[in-house]
Amino acid sequence: MLTIKPLKTTLALLLLAAVKMAAAETAMHNIVGYTSSNDGLQSFTVLVFDDEGRVSATGDDRLLLAYPAAKRIDGNGKTVLPGLIDAHAHVLSLGLLKSNLDLTGAPSVDAAVASIKNYAASKPDARWILGRGWNQVLWPVQEFPRAAHIDTVVSDRPVWLRRIDGHAGWANSAALRLSGIDDDTPDPVGGKIVRDDNGHATGVLIDQAMSMVESQVPAIDKNEIRLAIQAATDALLAEGITGVHDAGVDLMNAEVYLSMADNQELDLRIYAMIGGAGSVLDAIAKPIEHDARDRLEITSVKIYADGALGSRGAAMIEPYDDDAENRGLPFWTQAELDEQVAKANRMGFQVGVHAIGDLGNRMVLNAFEKAQGGKPSALRNRVEHAQIIALEDIPRFAKLGVIASMQATHATSDKNMAEDRIGPKRILGSYAWRRLLDSGAVLANGSDFPVELSNPFHGLYASVTRQDRAGEPAGGWYKDQALTRAEALHSFTLAAAFAARQEHRLGSLEPGKWADFIVIDRDYFTIAESEIDDIRVLQTWVAGQLAFESGSTP
Repeated sequence: MLTIKPLKTTLALLLLAAVKMAAAETAMHNIVGYTSSNDGLQSFTVLVFDDEGRVSATGDDRLLLAYPAAKRIDGNGKTVLPGLIDAHAHVLSLGLLKSNLDLTGAPSVDAAVASIKNYAASKPDARWILGRGWNQVLWPVQEFPRAAHIDTVVSDRPVWLRRIDGHAGWANSAALRLSGIDDDTPDPVGGKIVRDDNGHATGVLIDQAMSMVESQVPAIDKNEIRLAIQAATDALLAEGITGVHDAGVDLMNAEVYLSMADNQELDLRIYAMIGGAGSVLDAIAKPIEHDARDRLEITSVKIYADGALGSRGAAMIEPYDDDAENRGLPFWTQAELDEQVAKANRMGFQVGVHAIGDLGNRMVLNAFEKAQGGKPSALRNRVEHAQIIALEDIPRFAKLGVIASMQATHATSDKNMAEDRIGPKRILGSYAWRRLLDSGAVLANGSDFPVELSNPFHGLYASVTRQDRAGEPAGGWYKDQALTRAEALHSFTLAAAFAARQEHRLGSLEPGKWADFIVIDRDYFTIAESEIDDIRVLQTWVAGQLAFESGSTP
């Protein structure tokens, strides 16, 4: 049974308010407010914030007496939640997808090819046709596409299309030729050139092999990056997202973020993870702490341990159930991964490692255990995705203080193929949110957009129901691993802030923290579970400033 503690307007709070009378305050009242806190879920009907954009108080109508000079905003009975934080996503990729070819949801290879043809016709001057989003698991014949499919509609210029998860790419013959890939090209370490039964390269490249094509793709410039970030920001604010942990930025992306922060052009709060422990990390050299407005931090490093489940690149302890010769693709030896983690930690950076398979997760936990001396670290290292974990490894998260940075919609997107890939035993440690929470681990939620749609209410819905948006399967997929509504909200707010070591400034509507909040069109805690993914954001506020407003106001 859901327990919500009303925030009380205490005498001490009233006295504090009297002291602050000189500051300009705004009071949003007549609201149904909820916030996570270290003491559990709290409710309130009045939210007061100051002209610096920080929460002054939350409580009941007595606050209106305590702040008589405050500007009042009538919330008209609407629901208020803290701004939602996506703890793992890709801002630039989302922004670029708005101008590149989006194949998300294409129901067949023929439909994908038709989209490629139409898009190419609309871009006659483009040197390359670029895009992402295809997913062969959704197609009637669940096989990788081929270069020949694209060649029938575009053969005069290179085409490069990333799979929905970003861990495989589909090229036409022109792109293969330009990249020097033929039937005799060897697979790179940590990658695979998919070949047919006769040994011919088909046009699909997995994980590290993708760099062979991507090294030929013309680089975008800083202005294009800035425009993409702004496009993504507008879309995210409209969905109630006020902060993003941007998982893997290169040096140019980091430089644009810094420039935008300096010029007060960042409307989102960005917690950026440097892509890899190599040259970009060396160039940045030391963590870039939060600025006065808390719009940007670059204090984390993103490393890959393995690939993805859909392309069978996730590193597994035992072979795949549906591919007996394949255990996936570890990107590094254990020693190499250990050294990268240790290097970043020595430099003062948190490390978040992408790990999908049970071997990938075990290798990451081993690397953290070694770097941390077997104890929790103040850096709060993270496993990004933590999808398939050997049951005996689950308690290691809490023991080592490692954050489980997971994405709820991955479970509902993968449910149709996951058990085929790994079987009924290993599935018990997969997408195992409840087992991780019950073991004492901290669970931070996100979407991994544009791998999944960015709307956080889809993630909240999936967390609670373990169903896709069509309501399948009835009763939920392994429903015993679902979260409560309060736990799900916590994972998108205070736990996400904790995962970035920002919980003292962000993640909840408590006095002294930034007034990042959203106004939504229905009560998240009282509507039917089936409605959670239909919640619409009416307003998004960042630091007490209205950053987005829909056509319908409170």
